[in-house]
Amino acid sequence: MHTAIYESEVRHRRFQPMGHQLSYGVWSVLVDLDEVDEVARTNPFFSRNRWNLVSFHDRDHGPRDGSSLRAWFDHHVSAAGLDLEGGAVRLLVFPRILGYTFNPITVWFGYDRDERLRAVLYEVHNTFGHAHSHLAILPEDLDGSVPRHGFDKTLHVSPFFDQIGRYRITLDPPTDDYGIVIEYLDDDGARLLTASQRGHRVELTARSLIRQFFTSPLLTLKVVGGIHWEAIKLFRKGAKYRSVPTPPSDELEVTWVEPAVLPSPV
Repeated sequence: MHTAIYESEVRHRRFQPMGHQLSYGVWSVLVDLDEVDEVARTNPFFSRNRWNLVSFHDRDHGPRDGSSLRAWFDHHVSAAGLDLEGGAVRLLVFPRILGYTFNPITVWFGYDRDERLRAVLYEVHNTFGHAHSHLAILPEDLDGSVPRHGFDKTLHVSPFFDQIGRYRITLDPPTDDYGIVIEYLDDDGARLLTASQRGHRVELTARSLIRQFFTSPLLTLKVVGGIHWEAIKLFRKGAKYRSVPTPPSDELEVTWVEPAVLPSPV
């Protein structure tokens, strides 16, 4: 199965207006929407849309109303002019632990019938209850790597940054390993912050879930607590707090990614 655990390290490094960095270990679950019900049926510690030690709830993602995630994703991909022809849709998420979760970013991966990655959706959440998504449509003939791509910052995420700039993303889709680097750039292209997550695949079994649970039983509280603790440290360093603006009215924005340009041979 493609559904699996990814043990990872998250790193943040802030460059402006003052230096600050952090790192901590986390674990995520890659959820294949075609497999998740079978995983929930056969694993006593994992459920879909009901309470368990570890669970995946549809209403935490996408339309966030409990309706079909597959239909929501296919609708937006189709509106962007792409037909996945029934290929797999997978989400990399922080699952609910004892019924609670918070996902700063949920990454969706859309594949065609030949298992080629054609679309990536970045669903961004902030701690103020707002969400906004960016859909990246990828070139049809990739050489195995996803071209670096980006989009303008639309959602207010950190209260210590103005609502400016754009994100530049380097992505290694989940296989045996997974990696994402998000660079936050100002309007002149200078780096304000770099956030990354790098991890490796672990088979999702009852034993591996129990191990993850007892190793990090407060994973999602750790994520939220870490966000607020780092905010306190930034405030003490003199970072200026910005008020929360009105969230964007559009649910989603689309970016068409250009193929990577290789250097000419000498």
